[in-house]
Amino acid sequence: MPRLALYSLAVCLLAVAAAVVSFVQGMWLGVVWVLIAGLSSNMAWYYIRKAKAEQAVQGSAQESAQE
Repeated sequence: MPRLALYSLAVCLLAVAAAVVSFVQGMWLGVVWVLIAGLSSNMAWYYIRKAKAEQAVQGSAQESAQE
């Protein structure tokens, strides 16, 4: 898994934890944490898909080079 995807996933998990704590304490600041969690989740998904696509391109380039 790419390093940026791991960082984004870590931020997502921390933001979810912060949102839960905020909502439990009765603060509406948790809404901001939920938005940050959504953004970082999308970033992690993007970097994972990007890495898979690059691996597929490299794999097909190696297959055509062997032929």
